[in-house]
Amino acid sequence: MSSAALVLEDGRVFRGEAYGARGASLGEAVFSTAMTGYQETLTDPSYHRQIVVQTAPQIGNTGWNDEDDESTRIWVAGYVVRDPARVPSNWRSRRGLDEELERQGVVGIAGVDTRMLTRHLRERGAMRAGVFSGDELGTAEEMLERVRSAPEMKGANLAGDVTTAEPYTVEAVGERRFTVAALDLGIKSNTPRMLAARGIEVRVLPLTSTLDELLAVGADGVFLSNGPGDPATQAHAVDLTRGVLERRIPLFGICFGNQILGRALGRETYKMRYGHRGINIPVIDVASGRVAITSQNHGFALEGEPGEEFGTDFGRAQLSHYCPNDGTVEGVRALDVPAFSVQYHPEAAAGPHDAAPLFDEFVTLMSEAR
Repeated sequence: MSSAALVLEDGRVFRGEAYGARGASLGEAVFSTAMTGYQETLTDPSYHRQIVVQTAPQIGNTGWNDEDDESTRIWVAGYVVRDPARVPSNWRSRRGLDEELERQGVVGIAGVDTRMLTRHLRERGAMRAGVFSGDELGTAEEMLERVRSAPEMKGANLAGDVTTAEPYTVEAVGERRFTVAALDLGIKSNTPRMLAARGIEVRVLPLTSTLDELLAVGADGVFLSNGPGDPATQAHAVDLTRGVLERRIPLFGICFGNQILGRALGRETYKMRYGHRGINIPVIDVASGRVAITSQNHGFALEGEPGEEFGTDFGRAQLSHYCPNDGTVEGVRALDVPAFSVQYHPEAAAGPHDAAPLFDEFVTLMSEAR
């Protein structure tokens, strides 16, 4: 195995072995606490320009299949694991994870003490980093200079990189009950699938779509997807959302879509110290007190206090959900227009499924609007 290095912005260097493609990759180092679902993580567009550290020690055991991708490609900038599987074993596996990373040009590193690295990122915060191997492996000073010259995640406008180039339709399963216009900020494949299973035809639209183009779909509801980058850069999506709220069209947002709705309602967003990434994060619904174990992937969040009610240009609203681990706002609900969103992922590929009924709540909103 050839040598590799992970270099952090603060000068810390972790040595290991090359994994996947050889070369250099720059991005923001973040950690995911998921024990499974690495294929869904790697292909989630929300991870665009991020170097993902897997806290689970063994990665790659189930190989790579052709069914579980959440988009058309791997989006992570780099990949950091401790103990990669030598031989994958699963009846659906078509090739090894390392083979797929190499095929798609994703530079990774293995043999890293990911527990120590995660503790470091928790203490110091997510930061710029680089993975270097092969001919790109230089001195610590040379690699650190490249890392520090890379753009930061705060202020990064990335949704335009991952949105669809052309509109497309995901047909309803069975009888079509509703049509939903989904604004693609970096949508995961399982979201239209979950909507379609409820009799919804999903028209997925590019981020650049105008309000007129969105209304031309004749949608019963509007969906704001997950996505990468700083929500403060998404003035167009926020304006589009305000146009939907003015027309009282039912609206549902997930993750980045939660931040967009929050900003449309007049709230600010901020960059978190190290974010929430994993499939084991608790969220409390303020209204019911119910706890859901959720899938999450976000480094930005809405400002405010859990349960806080506030005035907007569209009536009253409430910060509806929060994470008991740190008090982070995890949802917002408009009280006088039909709109709500959550910071976590109810489509939850690869699980858990505690929050799936939120899709049914969206269906109820559309039924009542009729």
